Amino acid sequence: MSLDNTTTTSPCEAELLAQEKRRELPLFVDLDGTLVKSDLLVESLLALVKRKPRACLSVIGWLRRGRAYLKSQIAEKVDINAQTLPYHLAFLDFLRAEVTHGRSLYLTTASTQKFADAVASYLGIFRGVLASNHEVNLKGRKKLVEIQKVSHGGQFDYAGNARADIAIWQRARCAILVNPKVGVKATARKFGNVSQVFDDRRRRLFAYVKALRFHQWLKNLLLFVPALTAHAWSLEVLVQACVATVAFGLTASSVYLLNDMLDLDSDRSHPQKCTRPFAAGTVPLLHGGALIAMLLLMAFSLGSSLSSRFLVVLGIYLGLTTAYSVHLKQYVMIDVLVLAMLYTLRVIAGAVAINVVVSFWLLAFSMFLFLSLALVKRCSELVTLTRTSTHRAGGRDYAVSDSAHLTVMGTASGYLSVLVLALFINSQDITMRYSNPHMLWLLCPLMLYWVSRLWLKTGRGEMHEDPIVFALLDRGSRFVVAGLIAVVFLAI
Repeated sequence: MSLDNTTTTSPCEAELLAQEKRRELPLFVDLDGTLVKSDLLVESLLALVKRKPRACLSVIGWLRRGRAYLKSQIAEKVDINAQTLPYHLAFLDFLRAEVTHGRSLYLTTASTQKFADAVASYLGIFRGVLASNHEVNLKGRKKLVEIQKVSHGGQFDYAGNARADIAIWQRARCAILVNPKVGVKATARKFGNVSQVFDDRRRRLFAYVKALRFHQWLKNLLLFVPALTAHAWSLEVLVQACVATVAFGLTASSVYLLNDMLDLDSDRSHPQKCTRPFAAGTVPLLHGGALIAMLLLMAFSLGSSLSSRFLVVLGIYLGLTTAYSVHLKQYVMIDVLVLAMLYTLRVIAGAVAINVVVSFWLLAFSMFLFLSLALVKRCSELVTLTRTSTHRAGGRDYAVSDSAHLTVMGTASGYLSVLVLALFINSQDITMRYSNPHMLWLLCPLMLYWVSRLWLKTGRGEMHEDPIVFALLDRGSRFVVAGLIAVVFLAI
């Protein structure tokens, strides 16, 4: 009788042995779109636009000398904050586990060496870094050549996401796909070496809707104010006001996109704004640029159906709000004055759309009231920072200690708007427009209550980031608005 000394390996043991064998191979990890859910070239270019706009004039000249030279020149002028980048957390956890089991990881990217070194230094999990320099753009087959040098022509694994990575996956032992672009997964699977797929892209449509901030369109209801004060209720006027409102909404959304793309660093450091789609990496930055162009085309097409004067106002609004997003919001008090002007421009645009003249009284009332609202917006941000023990607002020239002074100025400006309203009610113009002008005095206590309520809510930290949106969502404010409209109708 003979004894059989052979042993069988269970499926679980075989899997463990396969994992151990795989971990003996180096793993090369792509950066843009893989480890980080963003594109550092686009991010650094946007940072250049915001911080050193004059340097942008040289971008075309740099690009003519190649993408590698372009990346190196931009990197010399701007920095990235590796700590706040939107990392693919599930994939990062996987990488850390691999390092724990003794695997060698190499960050291998077409991004410039400066940015790659910053990420590698922060994470502390990479044995080496392969990146672009001012002569070589490390992408596709050029990246493959460098990988083969490090692996000494042996086997290796590679994690990536783009079509340029296909040539590397074809030569790799195992391919790891991380948020693969359209069509990439199907192509990579043809090689039969895809070992893992990491994909955390969920509810993509919701992310785009969130980026457009449709809820902010509520503030464009200000375009209906001239129709209300001029007592213009015809269907034609209503249609014109609606078209103007949509045009302003589309323009505003395009600027919100630009603002979020330029504010990546400060948004990522903010306790609430860090979830914005561009900051969180849920919407690609290049998609944002395409959306901006599409929205503006639609907005100005609608505006052209009204009048050339409306197009001029829309253009002024676009220029002013863009200047605010790029530069003006960095200056103390100038930012709130510009915000007040942007609110007032909506009232002016509503008047131009329906072809009525904006009165001195309405402009004066609007300027004081909207200055108060702009200060509410800034104070609410400072109150939020106080709760997180942050002393300065990112991207703003404000400190938490400024909150008390801004509160005084904002409250005073709000009460001045009520004073202008009282003077208007007492003017001779009022008798020509209203049959019961004495009823309009009820507007003053309603406005005093509302302004006071806004500032109390702000001090308590209960204010929405946009006071106009708060006014439309807050129950008490809705009662005030209904009361104001009822008083006006009783006075007519």
